[in-house]
Amino acid sequence: MSFKTIFKRLMAERLAFISFIILVILVIIAILAPHIVPYDPFKQDLANVMQPPSALHWLGTDGLGCDVFSKLIMGSQTAIKSALFAIMIPLFIGVPLGIMSGYFGGIIDDIFMRIVDAIIAIPALILALGITSALGVNLWNAMMSIGIVFTPKFARLARGQTLQIRIEPYVEAAKISGAGSVWIMAKHIIPNISPPIVIQASFNLSIAILIETTLSFLGMGAQPPDISWGNLIQQGYSMIYINPWMMVYPGIAIMITILAGNFLGDGLRVALDPKQKIS
Repeated sequence: MSFKTIFKRLMAERLAFISFIILVILVIIAILAPHIVPYDPFKQDLANVMQPPSALHWLGTDGLGCDVFSKLIMGSQTAIKSALFAIMIPLFIGVPLGIMSGYFGGIIDDIFMRIVDAIIAIPALILALGITSALGVNLWNAMMSIGIVFTPKFARLARGQTLQIRIEPYVEAAKISGAGSVWIMAKHIIPNISPPIVIQASFNLSIAILIETTLSFLGMGAQPPDISWGNLIQQGYSMIYINPWMMVYPGIAIMITILAGNFLGDGLRVALDPKQKIS
């Protein structure tokens, strides 16, 4: 299917299209964040500490008088950056390894998949915590750990799809005609496994944001002066009864972003599969 057809099918899925718009707006906000924040998110105003939401400070202020709305906007940069970086790692490492494993097979495939199965058996958050602890506590290592956690899932998906496609008649015909393995993988395997990979990536974008915010909440992700929705919640957690807006609004931002990512993934699954009927 052409991109135009896919986009039309996506537009027909209302929730998915609304989610797409929400995520596009979020990306634009993240890109323009330093230029659109109403206040310097690091500027302390001790005369306006712990202020509730008002016309002056839309989401109130924190314990140092910093504007919560400005911090929320700056936190979107961390969310988008961590999600995209975490997805790039499995796309450029896990998918090629999965394709080669499924295409060539043999003992290398058996060993590789046993390693993948062992890694997948570990809960994603626990594995991310362990990797971050080993690499060192900072935002980049947290993003690296999330990417490593996702890599086995993408590798197994790519391998499974490759196993189905490599026995197709057009692949056998290409082999008989003398085409090399690299050409076959580039011409036949990758284009045909792309739809499920794209769908998996869309779902994992929201999961990456959730894991990153969780790591930051636990003090294992973004460190000051980096701003993350997770460390905003962590800062407001101890004052939830007297200053709830500090953690409620970042929580709402996380919830909306994750829901948008999931609904977009559902829409892409329909849009990229011609057998699926549009609701």
